[in-house]
Amino acid sequence: MQLAGKIALITGASSGLGRHFAKLVAREGATAVVAARRAHALEMLAAEIRESGGACIPIEMDVTDPGSVASAFAFIEREADAPLSLLVNNAGVAQTRAALDVTASEWRQVLDPNLTGAFLVAQQAARAMHDGGGTIVNVASILGERVSKGLAAYAASKAGLIQLTKAMALEWAPLGIRVNALAPGYIATDLNRDFFASTAGQRLIARIPQRRLGQMSDLDGPLMLLCSDQSRYMTGAVIAVDGGHLVSGL
Repeated sequence: MQLAGKIALITGASSGLGRHFAKLVAREGATAVVAARRAHALEMLAAEIRESGGACIPIEMDVTDPGSVASAFAFIEREADAPLSLLVNNAGVAQTRAALDVTASEWRQVLDPNLTGAFLVAQQAARAMHDGGGTIVNVASILGERVSKGLAAYAASKAGLIQLTKAMALEWAPLGIRVNALAPGYIATDLNRDFFASTAGQRLIARIPQRRLGQMSDLDGPLMLLCSDQSRYMTGAVIAVDGGHLVSGL
């Protein structure tokens, strides 16, 4: 097990990629501290992980609220049997809307969790890891490096997260803290299955060089690389997992 004995915090763990990542790190031996706003969904996930022989601590947290983040880290310090050593910074939202129509409130609804929230959680994690070092993986997107219509706020938030990853990697390397980013392409989830079955979705898939959507399991190897000691000489890196989408022709 690559993560045996580690305490791993996964944000946005109540569904989708966060839920998948939580189960993955637990299978690899970490105690999965699962955080999100939906407490009931977290309890169900924790029960599933425990039934499979893993260790899990659920905790309600709103990444956009500094007080909620601070309280969550105080809880982790009390409840976990070792210091936090791994953060998978996954919480975020998407929004499809023409840039001319995005209101200030809608802009904040995306930027607050995707960028500001990621910073607040990473900052607290770095403080918790200060003495023993640790690993932070920010879940970005290929849309942080290449844009698409109707996703101005989301693309800006993920581009900001990629630059934030590099800035934190530079500052925290002397503390023994590595900060890298995972940038998924289009990954099949319950939320997007209907769209990708549509004509518009099929046209988008046809533009991916591998001509298929990614599956959540396609992220397992890259995530474990960044989470484990196999990447001990990597910090400030961004790994795209996108079937070649970023290198496709314009």
